[in-house]
Amino acid sequence: MSDKNLTCKDCGATFVFTEGEQEFYKEKGFENEPQRCPDCRRARKAQNNRGGNFSRDRR
Repeated sequence: MSDKNLTCKDCGATFVFTEGEQEFYKEKGFENEPQRCPDCRRARKAQNNRGGNFSRDRR
């Protein structure tokens, strides 16, 4: 297994999916490669965390 260059589906940047990350994904049982670069993953996670509790707060 070797490092892979992937393209982010959000910003179009090329990012490296390292051998270590590939092992981590394999150990966790993830079958798909990441589709977003680390920056876009962080931004998406922050966005999801901010708005994620809205439905619970309304009850």
